[in-house]
Amino acid sequence: MKEQTIQLRDITVSYENTVVIPKLNLNIPGGKITIVVGANGCGKSTMIKTAAGILRPKRGEILINGAKLREMAPKETAKQMAVLPQSPHVPEGLLVKELVAYGRFPYQKPMGGLSEHDHQVIRWAMDATGICEFQDRPAESLSGGQRQRAFIAMALAQETGILVLDEPTTYLDMSHQLEILTLLKELNRKNDTTIVMVIHEINHASRFADHIIGMKDGRAVFEGAPADVITEEHLKTLYGIRAKLRMSEDGTYPVCTEYDLE
Repeated sequence: MKEQTIQLRDITVSYENTVVIPKLNLNIPGGKITIVVGANGCGKSTMIKTAAGILRPKRGEILINGAKLREMAPKETAKQMAVLPQSPHVPEGLLVKELVAYGRFPYQKPMGGLSEHDHQVIRWAMDATGICEFQDRPAESLSGGQRQRAFIAMALAQETGILVLDEPTTYLDMSHQLEILTLLKELNRKNDTTIVMVIHEINHASRFADHIIGMKDGRAVFEGAPADVITEEHLKTLYGIRAKLRMSEDGTYPVCTEYDLE
C-alpha cells in the first residue's frame, strides 16, 4: 500500500474569538503510528479534529496525500481517511455487524445495497479486530474494549490508508488499553496503515508510537522518535513534572518510572 500522509501548513484554529492553535506546521509520516501527547487543553484534540476535517481552520491548509482537504467532497475524504472520535455513541439496538457495515457508506450508491465486496470487507474488518464471535450481538451489550474494537472495525471497513483516533483508550482499564493499542500496532504493521491518535498515558505513547508530537499552548514543542524526544526536560516542559526515565528492557523506548510536581 502507498504510504498515506497528512500535512498541516500554517493552520490557525479558533473557537469563536479564542485562538487555540495560533500557527502550526506538521508533516504526519506515512505508514507510521503517530501519537500526540500533552497536557489537558493544549490543543491535541483540536489539532486531530482539524487534520480530520471535523474542524475548519481559520487560516492555513490541510493536505491529504497532497490534495487540499477543503476541496475534497466528504465521500472522497472518507475513502482516504477514517476518523474515530472520542467516546463514539452506539445507536440502541444496532448489531455489531450492522455497526461495522456503516464503514461501507462512502462506497454506497443511491438506493443500492451492500455488494459482495462490501460483505467481504466487513468480514475482513471483523476478523482483523477479533469480533466475529460478537457480530450478532447488540453493540451496546459489549464491554468497553470489545466495543472499541467494533468501532475500529467500522473504521477499517472504510478501506482507507489513514486512521485518525481521538483518545481511543479513554475510559478503558489497563488491560483493554493494551488490547486496543496492540491491535492498532498489528494493523499498522500488516497493512502499512498511517495511524494518528491522541492518548494521555506517556508510557503507552512511548511504547507504541513510531513518531511522537508533544503539544503545548497549541504549538508542537517537539516531535520525533520516542527514544529521541521522550526526555526528562521535555516532560518538564509539557507537564511541569520532574520525571525519572529508564529504557525498556529491550532497550527500544524510554519508560517513566516515577514523577513529582516541579
